[in-house]
Formats: sequence, C-alpha cells, structure tokens
Amino acid sequence: MTIIESLDHEGRGVAHVEGKTIFIEGALPGETVEYSTFKKKPSYEQATATKILKPSFMRVTPRCPSFGLCGGCSMQHMEAGAQVAAKQRVLEDNLWHIGKVKAEEMLAAIYGPPWGYRHRARVSVKYVRKKERVLVGFHEKRSSFIADMESCEVLPPRISALLMPLRALVEQLSIRERLPQVEVALGQDVDVLVLRIMDPLNEQDEALLRAFADRHRVQFFLQSKGPDTVQPFYPLDAPELNYTLPDFDIVMPFRPTEFTQVNPDINRVLVRRAINLLDPKPGERIADLFCGLGNFSLPIARRGADVVGVEGSASLVQRAQANAEVNGLSARARFVEANLFETDAVGLKKLGHFDKMLIDPPCDGAAEVIKALAEDGPQRIVYVSCSPATLARDAGVLVHEKGYRLKAAGVVNMFPHTAHVESIALFEK
Repeated sequence: MTIIESLDHEGRGVAHVEGKTIFIEGALPGETVEYSTFKKKPSYEQATATKILKPSFMRVTPRCPSFGLCGGCSMQHMEAGAQVAAKQRVLEDNLWHIGKVKAEEMLAAIYGPPWGYRHRARVSVKYVRKKERVLVGFHEKRSSFIADMESCEVLPPRISALLMPLRALVEQLSIRERLPQVEVALGQDVDVLVLRIMDPLNEQDEALLRAFADRHRVQFFLQSKGPDTVQPFYPLDAPELNYTLPDFDIVMPFRPTEFTQVNPDINRVLVRRAINLLDPKPGERIADLFCGLGNFSLPIARRGADVVGVEGSASLVQRAQANAEVNGLSARARFVEANLFETDAVGLKKLGHFDKMLIDPPCDGAAEVIKALAEDGPQRIVYVSCSPATLARDAGVLVHEKGYRLKAAGVVNMFPHTAHVESIALFEK
C-alpha cells in the first residue's frame, strides 16, 4: 500500500517506498493504492495498481472495455480536463528541468472531443490457429499479443464498428495467415483501409473484399511490400483522400501512407494558432522546416508571405508542391529536399535569409537546425513539438545561446487518453 505523489511523463503514478521510486500504472495523484510490481531495478520499480483504496477526485470509469489490456490508451481512468492539466505540467517541468527556461506566458491548452478522434491508425491482425479465429486491434500493454477487442472508443464509431466485420472478412481469406496489418486513413470524402498482404489474393479473396467495401462504404488499398507498393484496389472511382483547413480555404490531398495528423479537428486549431503566433505578412520570407506535405506552409502562403518548405523526404516535397498547385499557391510556396538532421550553418545559409521560421520536427527535435542559426537569424520562431523533452532541450539553446526569449508555450492535446504531449512555443529575438 502506498500514496501516489504525482504523475510521470508516461501518465503513471509516482510513489516512493523505502527510498525507491515506484512507477504505478493506473494510479492517480493523491490516491492510496495497492500495487503489483512487474519490473524491479535497484533504484526503481514498475508496477500496476491492483486496488484503489482511496480514489482521486480526478478518477472516472474508463469508457472502453479493453482499457487496461489494450496498449493504445493509458489515461482513460483520468477525467479529460485533468489529463490536459497534467500534460501542461509535463511541458512546464520539461522546459525548466531540461532547458532551464520558463515561458513568459502559458497559452490556453488546445483540446477537443476526447472520443472518436483518431483518423489515422495502424491495427494488427493475427489468425490464431489454436482458436481458429482472427484478432484485429492494437497490441496489449508490454506485449506482442494483440488485444481481443471488439470496439475502440478513440476511433470514429463507424470505424470502431468495423473491427468485428474485419475479423470475419479475414477469417474467410485464403491469405488469413499472411495479412498482418490494416492501416486506417480517413479523409473528408472517403475511408481507406490499407491491407498489408504478404501473398497475392485469389479471385475469391478479391470478390470478398469488393463485397465488404460495397457493404461498409470503404475503399481498399493493397500493400505487398514497402510503402511505395501501396495501390488502390477497390473501388477505383472513390474520391481522393484529403483533409481541409477551412480558415485558409485549403484542401490538402494525401496518399494513405503519407504523414498527416491523427486528429484533424485539433490540427485545424493548431494551424490557426501557429499562424496567428507567426503572424506572416506580405513581403516576408518565411521558412517552414520539416514541412511535410505543406500543413503549415500553405496557410503561411495564403496570408501573402513567401514560404520555403524544407523536408527530408523527396516524395513529400513532391506532394507539397502538388498541393501548392491545387490551392493556387505555387507563386508563393516552394519546397526543397534537405536532411535537416545533418544541416549546419553553411547548409542553412544556402536557403537564404528568413524573417520568420516555423519548425515542426519529429520527436528527435531540431538540434542541428537550432545550432546552425546565425546571429541574423529569424526574428520570430514558432516551434511545434511532439516531444516536450526535445522542445525543452532546443529551447535552452535558443534562449541561453542564440539570444531568443521564450514568449509563450502551451500544450496541444492531439492524443486524448494517452500520455503523448504535443505543444507549441513562440520565440522572439
């Protein structure tokens, strides 16, 4: 039995017993719990709460029957508003303890509906020969096994409702033991399911897929090897995948395997805030680093500034340029392929002078970019982050070495019920 003192960055309760730190899954601050340890180290233990003796006011009943078994969510037992507040504390703690910086202003958190938000997902598929049945879902916690789940509350209801029909479909296929994954990609006008197939389909398999697609109004793509092998299967006349940014009158087409944000509603609010903080103006030259398919570049261009998007993937550079053309923004947006993880002052200087900069890196952050900034670097930087730790590290360099002030920062709850913390920060010279 122990009392939980706080939450860690993975959403686990933290307690101290006889000088040792205990990380307890399923426990909340202020609670008195009994726990079972599953991993012991000299200085800490990892455990699971087995009994809640004194519950927190933040505790709620998890909505999903698979919660606790499925590894997709870790915080459904915590009230949604409290989750956001906890993530804000994670951001503030990381900024101070890692970067030794504090934001002059903490921005109001960006959050939205906590259920049915996930428009991108990769679910595993497994034919269990001993039981002669198929499982479709996310992996169990700390396991390679697939959770036996019949629904998923963070998927849109229409997609959650497909988990059991997908089981029945795969059971009938000749390649049921050679189909390990289904990738879900939802657009404005079409729901796409990408089947990872290790062997070719036969005629009966193809007929079953067509019937399923017609019945459930989805489009199947097939992937035989790497992402470049993804091709539409049926129906071939389905609308193109896309998402929209109505505030900027932008339509963003994408392929099922190209990176887009999981939560399109929150993405719209995030883009709006990023552009408001950046405040692009006609005549300004702005860099969008790690630009992807143009999620921020095109709204910057729509505001009248000239934007240079930089991305390490050649295919995404092509996609971003095509999206600029679709939206009539080719004159203001151009895209360059470059490895920003290996850039230096010379490489950055080749791109020219920028008045402002937006940085949206992967979890590794933008260390080399930050180090490469010259004294005449951009006056304003908006940094969109999916890792508070690397944001804090880079913020420390910007503030303590590069002459910037951390004007504002705040969290973006892109992934409710998970410990994942997205955030946004504004730096000014």
